[in-house]
Amino acid sequence: MKRSLNKSRTFFVFVLWMMTWFNSSCVAADLNYPSKPLKLVVGFPSGSSADVTARIVAKRLGEILLQAVVIDNKPGASSSIATEFVVRAPADGYTLLVGSVANTINSGMGKNLPFNFANDLAPIALITSLPNILVVHPSLGVSSVQELVSLGKTKPNWINYASSGNGTSPHLSGELFNLMANIKMTHVPYKGSSQAITDVLSGLVPVMFSPASTAIAHINSGTLKALAVTSAHRSAVASKIPTVSESGLSGYETSVWFGILAPLGTPKEVLDKLNASINLSLQSSEVRGQLLAQGIDVLGGSKEDLAKYVQSETDKWEKLIKLSGAKMD
Repeated sequence: MKRSLNKSRTFFVFVLWMMTWFNSSCVAADLNYPSKPLKLVVGFPSGSSADVTARIVAKRLGEILLQAVVIDNKPGASSSIATEFVVRAPADGYTLLVGSVANTINSGMGKNLPFNFANDLAPIALITSLPNILVVHPSLGVSSVQELVSLGKTKPNWINYASSGNGTSPHLSGELFNLMANIKMTHVPYKGSSQAITDVLSGLVPVMFSPASTAIAHINSGTLKALAVTSAHRSAVASKIPTVSESGLSGYETSVWFGILAPLGTPKEVLDKLNASINLSLQSSEVRGQLLAQGIDVLGGSKEDLAKYVQSETDKWEKLIKLSGAKMD
């Protein structure tokens, strides 16, 4: 009996020693973080705004962390495939997600997703935003937001507006505009921004809330007329174009934003180091210049800033989808 008890005590002491060793090893690993390349998962294809943003930021971030930051594109289901992959990844700071407005729209839609975007990921930092620009074909004969609203009131359901697909930021930018202006433009979804802008350029569909990166060249050439940007503030890439809010729909705001998140449970020290390093990378004149050339505005900020923004965006889209009756499928 005594021998059995002694064996049990010996085993218990061994287990405690192993746990202490393991914990001290983890702390040491955290202090050395990162000791290998990081993976930055993007839920959209190569060449998308999310991908372009990620690659520009990742290059400078890797230089700061002294480790490569590798882009891993996992497109599909409005970034849900990529998000689930990161949610299920080890919480060690080596697998990160480029989250976006698409995630909060998906959450607001009330779909049965295998994760909760706001609760199952650890926020690190907002990185960029990309305003949509309300553009019209010159043949529509309007030159301001108020003229578009007046035409919409005169001819309900007559004006069509294009988007890059159901449930996208350009689609819901139009639905929010309808709701706040008390008009009804008819939504025409396409399979992407490039297909949509083609028909807007021809005048087949005269209105679009287009990502700035898609529209800016056509605005500069005069083939499309810019009425307003959808962001809360004027965009650096189009500073002469007023916001929708400035143009009569006070409080109107939508944007295509991106932030970086990690699996829930990632150590605070790792999250803090990533936040500081990301903000430092965003201060680079080279990074800012490359992003601005793509029509992308630089953000940055604290972990708490991103957490609050994710929750506010989720609440906004859920409310809008219910009020507008917007069809997502």
